[in-house]
Amino acid sequence: MEVAELQEALRVLDSSVSRIKWRLRAATKRRLEIDILALCTGLRPVVMVDYGGKMPELQDRLCTVLELSQKRICSICGIKLKVRDKNSLCRPSTGSSKGEFLLKMMLPGEQNSITTQFMLIQRFFASVFPVDGMGKELMHCKGTDHGDDKNSQTSDLISSQSSLFDLSGCIRNSQVTLPTLNGWLLGYPVVYLFGKEQIADAIYNLSTKSLHLFKILICRNGVSRKGPRQEELMSFSVPYDLSMGGKNEPWAEEFLASMMTKWERCKQAWGNLQMEVSECYPQAVVL
Repeated sequence: MEVAELQEALRVLDSSVSRIKWRLRAATKRRLEIDILALCTGLRPVVMVDYGGKMPELQDRLCTVLELSQKRICSICGIKLKVRDKNSLCRPSTGSSKGEFLLKMMLPGEQNSITTQFMLIQRFFASVFPVDGMGKELMHCKGTDHGDDKNSQTSDLISSQSSLFDLSGCIRNSQVTLPTLNGWLLGYPVVYLFGKEQIADAIYNLSTKSLHLFKILICRNGVSRKGPRQEELMSFSVPYDLSMGGKNEPWAEEFLASMMTKWERCKQAWGNLQMEVSECYPQAVVL
């Protein structure tokens, strides 16, 4: 994909934002552009929707922008973008791979049960957003703890012709929490696995531990006359005791290598990509 094509896609996006009179701060607009560019180039399969504002206004505005932009962006980039739920935007044909993350058990308890439920949810997402892009038009997701339970909540997914998928039903009756699911979908190499009854303990646990903050930084090509500007592509935290080697941890090196492989396929759009690690001291944590 040529840089000119990507720049045209961003111009279409900017035009759609202006058309609905969505007032975004400069930093927020850059974040939106980076996210869309990362999806278009395959650098990320999913991004978090966090552009300021409140739900459902933010969701409605983003869906409107996508609807206005989608035909043109699809013809340029050859992809289809979807709002996965209220929290994230995805490129359906490039779902997260189960082999790309390291799972850390933060708390004791029903870990085997939660792990099994998590794997079932992963299979569900793989069926909705398969690598070949040939998902079913309409699918059902039952609670993962008792699939045959009459009280099990079932969430009907909206047809793939729509801009919005509500996939919240797949974790409604399971012990898997939204932070765990989001961490995996967003492509983090480390996710925290704990049950819903352990949320308070997990927050306390992380709030009393030193953390390493891992950031993937990248530059966009052909944007500023003043030269490349580093932007944050993604960031995630890992307990210090579990990542004392920082970027030299084997899993961190493997993760950076996988990101570099993706970057090689689209480096005409992106400048230098690097990993930065900093230490965060104990503080209040919001999962």
